[in-house]
Amino acid sequence: MSFEPITIITSKVVKLQVDNIDTDRIIPARFLKSVDSSGFGKNLFHDWRYRPDGSPDPEFVLNKPEGQGQILLTGKNFGCGSSREHAAWALYQYGFRVIISSGFADIFRTNALNNGLLPLEVGADTLALLMDMHQANPSAPWTVDLQSQQLTADRQLQTAFDINPFRKHCLITGSDVIDYLASLKPQILEYETNHPIK
Repeated sequence: MSFEPITIITSKVVKLQVDNIDTDRIIPARFLKSVDSSGFGKNLFHDWRYRPDGSPDPEFVLNKPEGQGQILLTGKNFGCGSSREHAAWALYQYGFRVIISSGFADIFRTNALNNGLLPLEVGADTLALLMDMHQANPSAPWTVDLQSQQLTADRQLQTAFDINPFRKHCLITGSDVIDYLASLKPQILEYETNHPIK
């Protein structure tokens, strides 16, 4: 599955200051009946986002004007719980491209990277500072430069982040692991030609 490449993202930030958000909270299990990866964005954070009667809850951040942006700032241990890939699909389809947290569940991190999302991990102290900065100026745009691996918050705080070089390449080129392997077909064919099976 190909996705939109990430190079530099400049966007308003959506803050959801909750720790330990699990994948069932991101996309409840009852919405996982689809056989393809489309249509999940409308149900992102469904049980927070909508009232029991199906109407939007005006108090939830995604239903407010500040609930639109490509960067999600959230609490520690994001994406814990079950291993459903649908959580990454829902976040991507809503419009998020970067998730900032002080920690991600390992399986969620892999699913995010496989589906065009950058899980940007910062230290706990830095996350607390970022939360305070957003509180002080919630409409300020932040910039994530994947090439230089730098987050610039409100044109004030600049912090570096780590990412696996292969995963970085895939996000910048908008390709998943299958796309990457397919791009190596000429080299694979050349190798097979020069190393015939005996």
